[in-house]
Amino acid sequence: MVRRSEGPMHLRLLRACRYVAQDFRRLRRARSEHGSAIMEMALSLIVLLTVVFGIMEMSLALYTFHFISEAARDGTRYAIVRGSSCPAVLSGCPGAGNPVDVQSYLRGEGFPGITPSLLTAVTTFPTTGSSCTPSASPCDNPGNLVKVVVTYPFPLSIPFIPASTLHMSSTSQMVISQ
Repeated sequence: MVRRSEGPMHLRLLRACRYVAQDFRRLRRARSEHGSAIMEMALSLIVLLTVVFGIMEMSLALYTFHFISEAARDGTRYAIVRGSSCPAVLSGCPGAGNPVDVQSYLRGEGFPGITPSLLTAVTTFPTTGSSCTPSASPCDNPGNLVKVVVTYPFPLSIPFIPASTLHMSSTSQMVISQ
């Protein structure tokens, strides 16, 4: 039986111990970085979710503005057919000069996502002077202008950003037809 010398085996053991010691040092270093990875993930998730929810909230604001501008056009259409010479068969005639009628009409339309009690519609008749005969108090004669301004406070709430309100407004103006 041939016996190997103890020298080379001893050197092999020493080398193996060095490798094990290096692995322990690497593991110790890696173990100390576990908490930093969790913190980095948490901070990046906060930023990512704020951006995602901000995009969603701004999309809702654009959606709401679309319906506010549509409400202004609908209110003006409602008012142009209810002027001073409006036939009695239409409900609400005469009454274009009554802003409560236009506001009630718009609140009753039920736009999705819009709180009706917060919707405000102001009806004005910009034409004045001699063209306002026979009625001069609201100038709601055919051929004159009617202007409807619709406003709506949109509550903007994005996570980690202070809540605020966007005051949306849209104006529509048309010529009274009857």
